[in-house]
Amino acid sequence: MNSPLRTTPAVALLLGNPNVGKTSLFNALTSSRARVGNYPGITVDRRSGRVDTPQGALEVVDVPGTYSLNARSREEQITIDALLGLQGEPRPDLLIAVVDAGQLGRCLYFVSQLLELGIPLVVALNMADEVGPDAPSAEKLEARLGVPVVRTQGQTGQGADELVRRALERLTVASPAAPGLYVRRSDALRHDLDRVAEALPESWRGSVERDRALGQWALGSLDEVDELEGIPSELRARVKQVTAEAQAAGRDLDLEIAAARYAVIDALLAELGGGVARERLAKSERIDRVLLHPFAGSFAFGVTMLVVFQALFVGANPAIDAIEAGIGWISDALRAVLPPGVLTDLLLDGALLGVGNVLVFLPQILLLFLFVGLLEDSGYMARGAYLVDRIMRSLGLHGRAFVPLVSGFACAIPAILATRTLERRRDRLLTMLVVPLMTCSARLPVYSLIIAALFPVGSIMGLPVQGLLLLTMYLFSSLISLLAAWVLGRTVVRGTNMPLLLELPPYRLPRLGPTLRSMVEKARQFLSEAGTVILAATVALWVLLSFPRHVDTNPCAPADTACVEEASKAATLDQSYGARLGKTLEPVMAPLGFDWKMTTGIIGAFAAREVFVSTLALVYGLGDVADDEALPLRDQIRRERHADGTPVYTPLVGLSLMIFFALACQCMSTLAVVKRETGGYRWPAFLFAYMTALAYLMSF
Repeated sequence: MNSPLRTTPAVALLLGNPNVGKTSLFNALTSSRARVGNYPGITVDRRSGRVDTPQGALEVVDVPGTYSLNARSREEQITIDALLGLQGEPRPDLLIAVVDAGQLGRCLYFVSQLLELGIPLVVALNMADEVGPDAPSAEKLEARLGVPVVRTQGQTGQGADELVRRALERLTVASPAAPGLYVRRSDALRHDLDRVAEALPESWRGSVERDRALGQWALGSLDEVDELEGIPSELRARVKQVTAEAQAAGRDLDLEIAAARYAVIDALLAELGGGVARERLAKSERIDRVLLHPFAGSFAFGVTMLVVFQALFVGANPAIDAIEAGIGWISDALRAVLPPGVLTDLLLDGALLGVGNVLVFLPQILLLFLFVGLLEDSGYMARGAYLVDRIMRSLGLHGRAFVPLVSGFACAIPAILATRTLERRRDRLLTMLVVPLMTCSARLPVYSLIIAALFPVGSIMGLPVQGLLLLTMYLFSSLISLLAAWVLGRTVVRGTNMPLLLELPPYRLPRLGPTLRSMVEKARQFLSEAGTVILAATVALWVLLSFPRHVDTNPCAPADTACVEEASKAATLDQSYGARLGKTLEPVMAPLGFDWKMTTGIIGAFAAREVFVSTLALVYGLGDVADDEALPLRDQIRRERHADGTPVYTPLVGLSLMIFFALACQCMSTLAVVKRETGGYRWPAFLFAYMTALAYLMSF
């Protein structure tokens, strides 16, 4: 019997284990550009997209990956809430389970649980092409499971249209056949599940199998250390009672539940045959013998990072020079046609000069995202987590904290959100407190400016100086973050270590298309920030550095109008509100080697770290009295002198400045996100205080 076609989009949940290509398939289905990575922890929240066809429409919702219905963390609860329609979520009309054709046995555990919920289900047999001749037959699997099975390839979009068609067809079946995968449980286990099901809220309940499935979820998820919200106290009490009685009888409920389910799955796999990508796994294992070796793997990782950071200078320099020349040309052209005055100075010296000196570092930032994206997509990032897990555990961090820490190289804000993948609040909080120490892309313009201006192009023992120094700053931030975790984990945020359970995905050739799309998105975000936050901060700093106006023609002949104008700018800068503030704080920062100009830049950088570069550009642009032509900021830094003729910027001062920026929490957006994630002001205030103190001490 068929039901009429729907007039509103049906809600279809896209579910699956981590690292089965679920988000790639979501992008293929909805033409979205969600971030894709070849390691767990990418999806930390739900995202949705609409699919329209002549047969009907689907609202596809991608939720975080999970290995089973068992849920103890906030991330896993997102999936459970979406499945059961809790916490205000609409109940799904359809489930689309994505399984890895090369890891079918592991994926079927979750699929068998979904079958018992009684919600219409379609299975996407993903990445079958990578498995080759060992791939299981979609037709045989469909006949055995009793639900539609569609062969797909998320990377290319193959099978996406067929998956949508079969999903819409599934919705028109009023009474689908009973699933063919039936888990037989012992009488004692069925009795325990029924007792727990009796305590379920009435709105959760359905068929007997659904109630038992939710009873199993409750037994596997609810305990004294879980962090799930909105669970009725009666249900918690019943789970505690049933678990205690089973333990008193010498029974292990977790083992009984898993054994019953895997007995059915093993029988099914034996019937299907294949399901293991033997050739692919063998190739990955051969590579891993080298890359996971404690010494050879660490050496390979270090060489890879050195190549990446040197490439940031070599590959980006032509583009940086071109952008600098373009900004200079635009400035000269506009100055030639615009009338002199405050508005022209605001436009050219404030907005264009300030923002332009930040934009010149866009090529390096894009190259960084390109290399990181390729490493993620190849599967190498998961190996990095494995290599550092022993070190991280010894310092008090959970091994899965590697994912947020690596994400911190791009930006601390999404990295802090990625801590939701950690089960325990203690692990999430500790990771949040050290993630901002990782060198984010906002620090890269500061590092690049100082290194390019103060450290020569050359080599030490055959290694390039600039690339080696940039790599050292990244390693320094990583080392400090780990040491901070060791201290904080034994003082402020105490707790026991948990073992790392991490799947190592097979190596894959990186896909350039999605990586380039991600780069374009990052460029859009950077330009958006440059056009909003950085522009606003730069204009505000220009006002502080340009007022009150002061005219002083003493150093110049009265007829030399150009000299008079430049002298007036220098006098205005020296007596401006911004200079007064910088000079007031200069005694505090002088022990670090910073003058009032650097101090003013550090103050402005609290809005966004990149503003430090634009502030220096404003300071030296407004105070330039020596040359007729504007010089690139790097050259202006090299020539800056104290009153006694000694250089303001030396390699030691540059190193002190980079260390300060490496450790100081100069990002108000990061503090706002920590406040939201922790639910108060206590932890962001502590984060700001300890990072600022650490930055001052280490810079000194």
